[in-house]
Amino acid sequence: MIRVVQVDDQELVRTGLRSLLERDGDIEVVAEAADGLDGMAAVRTRAPDVVLMDIRMPRLDGIAATAQVVADSRLSDVRVVVLTTFDDDADVLAAVRAGASGYLLKDVSPTDLREAVRVVAGGEALLSPAVTTTLLAHVARGTAGDVRPALLDGLTAREREVLARVGLGESNAEIGAALLISPATARTYVSRLLARLAARDRSQLVVLAYESGLVTPGGGDG
Repeated sequence: MIRVVQVDDQELVRTGLRSLLERDGDIEVVAEAADGLDGMAAVRTRAPDVVLMDIRMPRLDGIAATAQVVADSRLSDVRVVVLTTFDDDADVLAAVRAGASGYLLKDVSPTDLREAVRVVAGGEALLSPAVTTTLLAHVARGTAGDVRPALLDGLTAREREVLARVGLGESNAEIGAALLISPATARTYVSRLLARLAARDRSQLVVLAYESGLVTPGGGDG
């Protein structure tokens, strides 16, 4: 069973999401909160697998709350998906930098919402919806090449290739097919990149790929 905490300042939204999330029987909403402070209390008490986090809330916004989840070593297994009505590019990047493993708009389909929770609970970043990579690319326009370039200097040519592919939102299987390696080997490279670049998950590798210039805002390798 995947355990979820919902943090959203609209009760109607929380009620609707609970119904949608629990429809298939493998996801359980274990707590709800109306702002970031109460949300953090619920997360620390219930230690869920996934937190669905709104961005704009009273007392403590979703980006700050996400950063608190990531900073708490006791919550190292908790993953955050930002779920919001706002598609502001700066919010997307801020959420990923804070440590969010995914970003969804509230008009997402019920099926995609449940699948997103499953993907993130399984340890992957939510990069499948095209909106995530598209918005990250747009935000990175104008910043490419000037963020943490020294970290990339120590990467091998193959590691750079894998990072670029991650930046394009490709899965391990797609990376393997493109680079003629097995999905397991691609997974090993991704794990190594996470450690070497001090990134929490694939979504933060995406940011690095764009900001370092390995991937261009147009969606291709740099």
